[in-house]
Amino acid sequence: MKPIRLFALGLLAAAPLALAACGDEAAPGEVAEGEALPKIAAPAGTSWKDTVTVTPEGGYMIGNPDAPLKLVEYASHTCGACANFSATGKPVLADKYIPSGVVSFELRNLVRDPIDLAIATLVRCGAKESMLPLSDQAWLALNDFFAAAEANQSLYQAAGNQPVEQRFVTIAQAAGLIDFFAARGLSADQARTCLADAKAVQAIADASTAQAEELKITATPTFILNGKKLEVNQWPQLEPLLQRAGAR
Repeated sequence: MKPIRLFALGLLAAAPLALAACGDEAAPGEVAEGEALPKIAAPAGTSWKDTVTVTPEGGYMIGNPDAPLKLVEYASHTCGACANFSATGKPVLADKYIPSGVVSFELRNLVRDPIDLAIATLVRCGAKESMLPLSDQAWLALNDFFAAAEANQSLYQAAGNQPVEQRFVTIAQAAGLIDFFAARGLSADQARTCLADAKAVQAIADASTAQAEELKITATPTFILNGKKLEVNQWPQLEPLLQRAGAR
């Protein structure tokens, strides 16, 4: 499939859309070897798998907010390597590591392009508990979004000349995002309202730019464990590092 040409977005003047190179390795980091950490019980009547926290950085964390091992992923919604991690790593994290209370997982967005930003906006549009599941479902449909945008390229390109309040609504329509999220509980009206909120969209882009610059993140996915960037970008290499740090 031919790449979709991007257009200049006035709304994103401060946020370069090609900031992340999908699939590149993250910056070096070390993980200290430790003994197996004891499990930490969730409060009565709750489970860590169902505990979602919005962090000060604008990320969405699942698990024990005070977990001794805090794993952060900087990801793009239009990154194939991120989609692969979503399919291979997150189910194991959710079933094996997060329920122990020892590991938390936080997803933060590194915005690469307008479709990426539209998806990042829509997964935040409903309840906070929906953000991570919707993100995973969107990664599964990534090729469908690209195909739709290619088929509707004239509509996609037209968005560049629209007011910012309409721009991402049109992008989402071109990529089939409105219907996709409507089928998963986010009404078309809700979606359009969120996409038309220029301040909220800008905030996601600004957070992406500021954090990427501060942490020198140039690739997706990039993983950070307890504040240290890791050299790996896929689950088969990441899981041993979690275990080395004490997760079992």
